[in-house]
Amino acid sequence: MEIVLLGTGSPIPDPGRAGPATLVLGGGQRVLVDAGRGVVMRLAAAGLFPGMLDAVLLTHLHSDHVTDLNDLITTRWAMSPVEHPLKLYGPVGTAQVVRSTLEAFAPDISYRLAHHDDLTWQPPVEVVELSAGQVVELGAMTIRSEATDHAPVHPTLGYRFEAEGTSAVIAGDTVPCAGLDQLVAGAACYVQTVVRRSLVEAIPMPRFHDVLDYHSDLAQAGQTAAKGQVGTLVLTHLVPAPAPGTEGEWIAEVAEHFSGGVIVGEDLLRVAVG
Repeated sequence: MEIVLLGTGSPIPDPGRAGPATLVLGGGQRVLVDAGRGVVMRLAAAGLFPGMLDAVLLTHLHSDHVTDLNDLITTRWAMSPVEHPLKLYGPVGTAQVVRSTLEAFAPDISYRLAHHDDLTWQPPVEVVELSAGQVVELGAMTIRSEATDHAPVHPTLGYRFEAEGTSAVIAGDTVPCAGLDQLVAGAACYVQTVVRRSLVEAIPMPRFHDVLDYHSDLAQAGQTAAKGQVGTLVLTHLVPAPAPGTEGEWIAEVAEHFSGGVIVGEDLLRVAVG
C-alpha cells in the first residue's frame, strides 16, 4: 500500500501546498480522500487523471475539503470516452453538496452536451452516504469509517484502509476521540491534520485561535499515535505551514509523546505503508 499526499495545505493560500487531498493506493485500487484546492492538478502531477480513480471519499463538508469537487466531477465526465460513474462516499449531506455542485455548473454541462455529439450523458456520480462503523469493500481493499470530532461540523468521518496485509488511517480534521482511537489502533500509518499551537496562539486574531478547539495539535496527534501503537505518523493539512527548515521543530514536539516515525508532509510526498 502507498499513500500520496496530493495536498497538505489549509484554507490559508500557499503556492507550494494545495488543499487537503490524499491518495491511497492498494489492493489494485486508487482512492482519493477529500478534494481540496488544486486536487486535479496534483492528481496529474502524480500521474493520474480523475477518470482513473476507483472511488472518492469525503471526511466532511468544510469548503477547504470539497472546493474542487466540481473540477473532479466535470473533468472526469468531459474526458471519459464512455459513461463512467464516479463512486463518491461521504457523511450525511454529501448528496446535497453534489446536487448543488451540479446545479451550479448546469450552464457548463449544457454547453458541452450541445457541442459534443459523442457526449450524451450528464456527469454521473453515485453517492453513498456513510455512517460510523460502515465498511466499504473495493476489490481487495477494505475501508472502515468511524465518527470523528470536528464540532460544530457534524457528521465527520475518518477512514481506515486495509489491503495487502497492512493498514493506513486518514483521520481528517478532528480532535482526539473514541472513533479516532478505534481507527488508529495498530495501524501501520496514521495521517493526521495538525496545528502547531504555539504559532497559532501568537497570531492576534480570535477567529484564527478558533482552529485550536477542533483540530489536533502536535501533542495530541502524538498522544493518539502512541495510544494506538501506530507505526508511522504523517502530519498533513499543516496550520500554519512550516517555514523552510523548521520541520524538525514540528517533529520534536510530536516526539515528546510518540516514539515512532514522524513525517512532516509536503505535496506529492509518497509514503510506503508496510
